[in-house]
Amino acid sequence: MTVGVLRLRFSVPADTLKEKRAVVKSVVERLRGRFNASVAEVEDLDDPGHATIAACVVSNDAKHADSMLGSIARTVEEWRLDVELLAVETELIEA
Repeated sequence: MTVGVLRLRFSVPADTLKEKRAVVKSVVERLRGRFNASVAEVEDLDDPGHATIAACVVSNDAKHADSMLGSIARTVEEWRLDVELLAVETELIEA
């Protein structure tokens, strides 16, 4: 079994946490709806200028898990979001 983890770090043009959470919620819901993945905001919770979102997938094949993570990352990069994507990190965990 392979667990794939994708971390996306964004710069968010928000002055308040309320503004930031509206943007983050939109991204999280879009990813959950499009992909069969668990998605949540995981870091920078109290920083209105940054957000870190993680997406996790489980597969019986490491190549498939890596492919799914790549597809999620490409999709986010293609969306015309009001945020700047700062970093993309992937990790595959064999269990």
